[in-house]
Amino acid sequence: MHTGTTPSLRRLDGHYMAMQMGFWAMFAAIVAYQTALLLERGFSNGDAGLMTAVRCLAGIVCQPLLGGFADRHPEVPLKRIVALCLALSLAAGVWYWADPAMGLGPTALVWVVIGGLGVSCYPLMDAMAVQFISDGVPIRYSLGRGMGSMAYAVVCVLLGIQVGRWGVEATLLTFLVLTAAEIALVLTYPTWRPHAPSGTAEDARPQSVLALLRSRPRFTLMLAGVLLGLTAVLPLSNFLVNVIVSRGGTSADLGLAMFLMGGAELPAALLFARLRRRMDSGRLLAVSILFSTLKGAALLCTWNLAGVLLCQPLQMLGYGLFTPASVYFVNESVPPADRVRGQTVMMVASNGLGGMLGGLLAGATLDLGGANWMLAACVACGCAGTLLCLLALRLRDSAAPETLQK
Repeated sequence: MHTGTTPSLRRLDGHYMAMQMGFWAMFAAIVAYQTALLLERGFSNGDAGLMTAVRCLAGIVCQPLLGGFADRHPEVPLKRIVALCLALSLAAGVWYWADPAMGLGPTALVWVVIGGLGVSCYPLMDAMAVQFISDGVPIRYSLGRGMGSMAYAVVCVLLGIQVGRWGVEATLLTFLVLTAAEIALVLTYPTWRPHAPSGTAEDARPQSVLALLRSRPRFTLMLAGVLLGLTAVLPLSNFLVNVIVSRGGTSADLGLAMFLMGGAELPAALLFARLRRRMDSGRLLAVSILFSTLKGAALLCTWNLAGVLLCQPLQMLGYGLFTPASVYFVNESVPPADRVRGQTVMMVASNGLGGMLGGLLAGATLDLGGANWMLAACVACGCAGTLLCLLALRLRDSAAPETLQK
């Protein structure tokens, strides 16, 4: 950075880690019990599924818009955009909490705001760290993301205790408190000051999403692999309770399984920098899709609850590796002017479209033949995704942007 005083690395690292933990704790408070809250308010399973789709669709629409706005207006600090999104999500949450009897239409509007702004601002939070990393400040992004996963796991367990004592509605109060705290953390994060423009056409003018995908075939093919890979892996967490019950467990065992799953992502965060010295981010991304597929295959081979729990450490080199690898891959694959947009496109392809297609895949196969059919379909989809990722590694874009510092 060329203007102002660079904040200390310790402050940047610690503050960003706190932001990641706060975001994923907030995410757990509103998303982990979304279906249970809707059912508690008298909605049907079909209505609950519709609201989940509404939340995902809102993210798919809003994430590229937010990323495009950020790329076109680099003079606006990302933290202000993120804080505004979270503030609007907080307002929707207050309305949701204050009116437990609201109908389907207002409830859908609440989930549009929460899914389209509160959840969808996460790629911009990633970019807040990447901006400093691109300037050579070695923020430990992967460790922050790993601590976020751990916070998600712990909060899921605590929410279970809270629900047992005060009911599902109490989770909304937790969401409101955590969102307010996250807004404060975001607003107090040090502001990144950009370098003077380099003057090159590619760096100066952001591209449209379509132009970006056309000009970066390696990036585009990797996105296709990620889409199929996340379609395979997300049902392994979103519908894990179905697998547990099919292996003789109960829904009460879900908390322990989710805790083990989230906790397994932390070692990947600690090892990520060392792994990156041995493999580039594209290969690490392919490895993450491969191990996610292997986790599905391992679950398919289990026959009791203990086996399901023993499979959870595979999360370490699966989804635990995916998030940091995908963030670094985007920054090493697209021009600097398109990096925020690139992060949002990656999020749309993975957790957005992948989450929606994974839900449809899981729902259809569970109705067709139960948990084993779902797991088999996930393994098949994951194999296709892994193949596309490996093919993407063989491609080379015509121009490579500046890469992140290792």
